[in-house]
Amino acid sequence: MIADSAFPQTLTYDPETDRPQEECGVFAVYGSEDAAVLTALGLHALQHRGQESCGIATHDGSRFHNERYLGLVGENFASPDLPQRLPGRVAIGHARYSTQGASVMRNVQPLYSDIRGGGIALAHNGNLTNARVLREEMVAKGAIFQSTSDSEVVLHLAAQSTKNKLTNRVLHALKQIEGAFAFVVLVNDRIIAARDPYGIRPLVMGELPDGGTVFASETCALDMVGARLVREIDPGEAVLVNENGMRSERFAPERPARLCAFEYIYFARPDSVMGGRSVYEARKQMGRELAMENPVDVDVVIPVPDSGVPAAIGYAEASGIPFELGIIRSHFVGRTFIQPTQDRRDLSVRRKHSANAAAVRGKRVLLIDDSIVRGTTSLKIVRMMREAGAAEVHFRSACPPIKFPDFYGIDMAGQAELIAANMEVEEMAQKLEADSLAFLSVDGLYQAVIGEPRNNRLPQLADHYFTGHYPTRLVDHDRDLSAKEFQLSLLVDA
Repeated sequence: MIADSAFPQTLTYDPETDRPQEECGVFAVYGSEDAAVLTALGLHALQHRGQESCGIATHDGSRFHNERYLGLVGENFASPDLPQRLPGRVAIGHARYSTQGASVMRNVQPLYSDIRGGGIALAHNGNLTNARVLREEMVAKGAIFQSTSDSEVVLHLAAQSTKNKLTNRVLHALKQIEGAFAFVVLVNDRIIAARDPYGIRPLVMGELPDGGTVFASETCALDMVGARLVREIDPGEAVLVNENGMRSERFAPERPARLCAFEYIYFARPDSVMGGRSVYEARKQMGRELAMENPVDVDVVIPVPDSGVPAAIGYAEASGIPFELGIIRSHFVGRTFIQPTQDRRDLSVRRKHSANAAAVRGKRVLLIDDSIVRGTTSLKIVRMMREAGAAEVHFRSACPPIKFPDFYGIDMAGQAELIAANMEVEEMAQKLEADSLAFLSVDGLYQAVIGEPRNNRLPQLADHYFTGHYPTRLVDHDRDLSAKEFQLSLLVDA
């Protein structure tokens, strides 16, 4: 998803959480009398992937029904009249992450359009790296866009395609886009589920007890609706489901899969399975690898909740150091809570995290977090531990240093704000006021997730945040750089 500022390189970053944020979760059902209800349940399981808005589109065999709202799934799709509001045996749904500047209805998905041959509704997770170039080309030819979402580009490409069948026009559109994406598309009363050629964004297929087919961003959504995992959608594959059955079509050449590393580190729910690997077990193993790479003499291992918990368990297991809940997180504070005044802004971290003084007082503590982005929250937590009476405060990150920005749909600070891109580890430790600081290595991450070190010739994950090795062309970004270089040359010539 893209914010309103006309395709920025990254989405609006939330400095309060100091976390990279995923943008969307997608879900689809084909061939079930409870399609809308199941989709609502599936989106509820994917709510961690998107809290700004949600939507469900269905087709009853004759016409489309589409409801889109700002807010949470449970606030909008929990009423008993849902099957009457959204009838049909086929449905797609979308949950979108909350950013600061994009809370507008025109960007809420599923997006819908009537074109030659019928109607199309689509839900998208990810980001297209050539969306702005394609959009400007189409606008120059007279196309009228209704949203600022990169996803709408696909609707226009399908509308302009000369292919005869509507499904083939969608496939033709998929062949023209680049970047990271998982799409579920409702094409009249059929579904197309498609995944980008490198498999950067996740997408799985499941089977319901009644024989219906389900597609979802994560396996936890399949569990929610009682579906059996069939398989992952392959990179560059589109699966088409209609009344005649199911067929698979490859719309892009086969490439080595490179699932987003942050799905394992932070985005996915711990009870999901990705690439055949339990996310929870992968995170615990990251902690074990971290303990082997970066030991420290402390009294207690404390996770930064909630995302740091599995890695901290793994670190404690491998090191033999006791695990304690030294930080208690409140799960009932939202972003709309009253903001502290400027001179008390450090209190904002206490809205979500409080020190458990009984577990830390007088002890040498080791904090384990999933990642460090800008370091703002990390600094506040280190200070909070010292105020609670900790004798020493050490910090460990269960992922490598984040040095490069993302262009595939992750809401992350720009490179100028990434602390690891601008400081050495010792400098960062001083900035965070920690007694020591260390990160999991890239090979340690691969060992935890893949079971072997990084293959530098053919990396098995999208790890550009750490390595600068981007899986795809960055068409829009590269054009921006060329424009800036041209402007600078004009200034020099002048």
